[in-house]
Amino acid sequence: MFKHSFVAAFAALAFSGSALAQDLTGGDPEAGAKVFNKCRACHMVGEDAKNRVGPTLNGIVGMEWGKVDGFKYSSSLTEIAAAEGKRWDLATLSAYLEKPRDVIPKGRMAFAGLRKAEERADVIAYLATFGPDGATVDPAPVLEAAAGEGS
Repeated sequence: MFKHSFVAAFAALAFSGSALAQDLTGGDPEAGAKVFNKCRACHMVGEDAKNRVGPTLNGIVGMEWGKVDGFKYSSSLTEIAAAEGKRWDLATLSAYLEKPRDVIPKGRMAFAGLRKAEERADVIAYLATFGPDGATVDPAPVLEAAAGEGS
């Protein structure tokens, strides 16, 4: 009985993980641009982007944690990144955008989070339209690659 329950629970978890990744790859970049307005006080994207209170977010989807040149990250983020080799895959980005302190407990980001899954998927799709240099790119391959990455 326990073995069957465990197998069923594992299958449900695997399905929900793939469903989550699929949901996150289906965001609307145009809607995400509007949601990103909540982020603009601290972050920039695009070819002329500069670090502010937060780092530029060009190429962030799929990027390793703590890798934006010229930005001084919190010790909490750099310690987790060094110990665990984290990447901003879709699931991690979504979790961070929902509740930043749950992902990086002593991080400096003061933003309370985006509670709606659709808003998170949309802003991730929007961010995926910016390559590492800030140039506009097709978000589909970026999202697909980041959906398959583990954190």
